[in-house]
Amino acid sequence: MQEAITYPRIDAATRLARLERPSGRVKAVLDTDTFNEVDDQYALSYAVLSPERIELQAVYAAPFSNLKAATPDIGMEKSYAEILHVLELLGREDLKARVYRGSRAYLKDLRYPVPSDAAKDLIARIRALPEGEVLYVVAIGALTNVASAILMAPEIIKKMVVVWLGGNAPGWPDNLEFNCMQDTLSVSVVFDCGVPLVQLPAWGVTSHLLTTEPELRQYLKGKSPLGDYLYEITCGQAVFEGMGKVWSKEIWDIVTIAYLVGEADWIDTALIHSPIVTAEHTYGYDPRRHLIRQALYVRRDKVFEDLFTKLIRV
Repeated sequence: MQEAITYPRIDAATRLARLERPSGRVKAVLDTDTFNEVDDQYALSYAVLSPERIELQAVYAAPFSNLKAATPDIGMEKSYAEILHVLELLGREDLKARVYRGSRAYLKDLRYPVPSDAAKDLIARIRALPEGEVLYVVAIGALTNVASAILMAPEIIKKMVVVWLGGNAPGWPDNLEFNCMQDTLSVSVVFDCGVPLVQLPAWGVTSHLLTTEPELRQYLKGKSPLGDYLYEITCGQAVFEGMGKVWSKEIWDIVTIAYLVGEADWIDTALIHSPIVTAEHTYGYDPRRHLIRQALYVRRDKVFEDLFTKLIRV
């Protein structure tokens, strides 16, 4: 029987430095369940269209399962295909060679990874980094790929920062959030291992990132094939969710990119002790645990202004 994983320690000064919002261009990979909803397509586009702040090195397809995909395997494959489709609309077919399939199942044990091309690529990229450099792992789905890479090579936590959209705000009644619920064990791995982590909660924080059909018609429809596609799938998602005639839709995942490319006042954050993710879908707290950075509030208009400005240029 395999013993519990031992993770390397990160000293307090290094951790605090890694948890500071980056002020310049960063190396990053994007881990995305792109076919799950519509916000991932926006986030992928936002990342690709922000080369002044993000050197996007790879894109990983994450597993998911819901009415659009009966199993995590199917969800991952649909996400892989959707990533390629969005890159075509962006005119960035050159990035297709750096798109990798992720895990075909969720974690079943805190000790055992679900190996994938994505996890192997992440490990290789981090190991190849020069001393002193870090890779930002932007995760906007279940954390299976990220957790698996950490379980396969625990030493990588010393040269990476995870920026994750997932879980709910601490004051929210529960932690029943899609990215968290899909693979709670992977969330526990990431929250427990000590990797520098920026958590951008969904309900109570990122739920403020709303857009509407008139706004999308104004800024996206008719501007480009990508703009038309984002407009159509967002309106289609509103119908799918039964929102009615007057609706506003959360574009959750763009908050992760905004954290990396935006000004310091776009997102209010605080340092907290890493929460304990419970089986009851709540948070537990222990002041002896390591610190993470958690978002408290997002200035919606600043984020969407930057996003729409970049999408219009496509």
